[in-house]
Amino acid sequence: MAGDEVWGRIRVVEAGGTERGGPVLAGGGPPDLEAVDVVARWALGAVRRGGRVRLVDVTPSLRSLLDLAGLVVEMEGQTERREQPLRVQPVQEEVDRDDRPA
Repeated sequence: MAGDEVWGRIRVVEAGGTERGGPVLAGGGPPDLEAVDVVARWALGAVRRGGRVRLVDVTPSLRSLLDLAGLVVEMEGQTERREQPLRVQPVQEEVDRDDRPA
């Protein structure tokens, strides 16, 4: 791990609220899908035991990658995010009387 960039740390919050440490997320460059996989596996394990995962000291690059992957986890300094439903607004297309029908 010498020379590796630390991207964040995983903390497991157990069902009773007790928080315990997990692995340090680090690597020799920017975070990759392997880091996303590690977070997802720890989150799944915690949920199966009635707890949750919280990330601390998260770099902006890891935060962006988790967002891109659609992995929603609690991060230090922010509450758990919930996806907002998409809202589609119909658009009335303007028709020019000189346009030919398709």
